[in-house]
Amino acid sequence: MSTYLESELILNRDGSIFHLKLFPDQIADYVILVGDPARVAWVGQFLDRVENLATNREFTSLSGFYHQIKVLVLSTGIGTDNMDIVVNELDALANIDINRREDKPSKRRLKLIRIGTSGSLQPDLPVGSSVASAWSIGLDGLMNYYQRKADHERDTFQKSLIVSTDWPALLPHPYAAKAAPRLLKLAESFCTKGITVAAHGFYGPQGRQIRATLAYPNLNEKLQSFRFDDLRTTNFEMESSALYGLGEVLDHEALTVCLIIANRMTGDFLGEYSSQIKNLIDKTLNSVII
Repeated sequence: MSTYLESELILNRDGSIFHLKLFPDQIADYVILVGDPARVAWVGQFLDRVENLATNREFTSLSGFYHQIKVLVLSTGIGTDNMDIVVNELDALANIDINRREDKPSKRRLKLIRIGTSGSLQPDLPVGSSVASAWSIGLDGLMNYYQRKADHERDTFQKSLIVSTDWPALLPHPYAAKAAPRLLKLAESFCTKGITVAAHGFYGPQGRQIRATLAYPNLNEKLQSFRFDDLRTTNFEMESSALYGLGEVLDHEALTVCLIIANRMTGDFLGEYSSQIKNLIDKTLNSVII
């Protein structure tokens, strides 16, 4: 049984986990993850018996009940680095006795469901539509720091991606991770299924050029044309690869659904999207929380 040092499993003076400031009894089997802290309250509008929990930096949380099922809602902020914090600390709350700093004898499997916004990589996937990420491509290299179980399908995907895009040697080695099949199946009724590219920046890594010149200006075109089995790349966002990869490593179920608010191929942008994201929240809760 592992024992965790104070420098590795960091707790606050009140005994809460370091960044999220949550206690073990505050988490739930279903966790809704949103990027924007303001969006936590939007999810809360669909829940009963809402209780505000904690706010620290970009991490804001509340809990409530959806048809008698307890749900934790948590903002992650932007990026795979933040998702690394969120998933590891949620897992610690679920599967470590944080007072004794030891693994619990039985493991708890969380359902981690991200509801976010993204940019389309396909001209026929318009603003206002929704995507469920069957796979996510990580451009950041995060999961290369973790030991992962062998997976032939994942290896085939990654090799195909590198060959198809003629991946530049100077960029981080891309990795792939996939959604929990059960959760993905539940989202197919209201989302287009596809491959999501998770970038570690909003501008250069997603091919946006304002004043700084891009080193690889054709990378988006190569990503857009990538196919694996019957799936195509559909959208850019910034968190799903870490969510899926860490979900796999720590044995949690994970799913990302995103509203398309920009189409990178046509140049369209959905400036006001609060009603559309609330509609996606409603559909996701109604379909996936069971």
